[in-house]
Amino acid sequence: MQKILIVEDEKAISGVLQSILSDELPDYEFVIAEDGLEGLKHIEKEDFALVVSDIKMPKVSGTELLKQALQLKPDTTFVMISGHADIDTAVDCLKEGAYDFISKPIDINRLITSVKNALDKRNLTRTNQVLKVENTTLKKKVNKKYQMIGQSAALKKIQDMIEKVATSDARVLITGPNGAGKELVAHSIHAQSDRSKGPMIEVNCAAIPSELIESELFGHVKGSFTGAIKDKQGKFELANNGTIFLDEIGDMSLVAQAKVLRALQESKVSPVGSDKEIKVDVRVLAATNKNMKAEIEAGKFREDLYHRLSVIEIYVPPLDERKEDIRLLVEHFSKIISEEHGTAQKAFDEKAIAALENFSWTGNIRELRNVVERLIILGSNPVSAEDVKNFVRK
Repeated sequence: MQKILIVEDEKAISGVLQSILSDELPDYEFVIAEDGLEGLKHIEKEDFALVVSDIKMPKVSGTELLKQALQLKPDTTFVMISGHADIDTAVDCLKEGAYDFISKPIDINRLITSVKNALDKRNLTRTNQVLKVENTTLKKKVNKKYQMIGQSAALKKIQDMIEKVATSDARVLITGPNGAGKELVAHSIHAQSDRSKGPMIEVNCAAIPSELIESELFGHVKGSFTGAIKDKQGKFELANNGTIFLDEIGDMSLVAQAKVLRALQESKVSPVGSDKEIKVDVRVLAATNKNMKAEIEAGKFREDLYHRLSVIEIYVPPLDERKEDIRLLVEHFSKIISEEHGTAQKAFDEKAIAALENFSWTGNIRELRNVVERLIILGSNPVSAEDVKNFVRK
């Protein structure tokens, strides 16, 4: 299992970071270091997929940790955390090779987006990112993290749609409620496409401030606005020859929508502050939990952009509409969570499964996974209906 190192001298902050990121990145193991010196010792002993480090720390600062770590292991990826007084230092960290920096107080959505993109960029440079081909069907396998579990008619319909659209370059709009698995659909399309060897870049449109979204998508040149201390590639350019996934597209500002529309029409982007046009070859996947027709009628979303994005539309239903998949999902989550915890897999008896099937899952698959983890930690073996009653409040 790949590991992420969190280097932070304030235990309260490191605990919160671990809790949040472990929910978003269940396939990663987290290691905590209380200062830069301890962090450096960890890096010397083992490899980390990512290091999230504070800048101002005793013994060895985050800046010095970055420099020494990159000398030891140049492929190490860093996301730095800085207070407002450390912004200049954070900028220096970018020059030294850090992927990004997050200002305090920490914007959680911004942190999650940055960490995911940093991991994607790192993984794409490694040969094990190339998905293997199944010998029997010659279909590319989807990363285990993004497996779609179930045998319901609703899920089979989605899988059939993915198989049909994956090999084309058609734009796909994925709709459905939060936690239902829209991200899994996007990754499955990319993995089965001819672009699977190229990058897949995710952008959470709801997590990026409206004044920064244009820079994030299209990049900027040095001096184009306050804080633009160097040229920066945008996500469209980073996704060249691959796929860009615009999550929560319904939350994008109208100004940014106009820019995206132009990029789709012309297959070109212009960084903020530049007259230069950059040709990009990108497949666009988008997702939203909103009723887009209602958003269009309310004047919050451009109808022309909607039609550009929704050449194919795939609806991901809530878990309550595919309850026959709950048994398989529980077994799947039980297996991977037990592996993460380093414990024997727990079984769920029939009455426990029946109890879970009787619930209304407003948080969908994401909520079910959290409940399974809670029952594995607190419940008996096998997990019983009594455990469900005691530890799951509905």
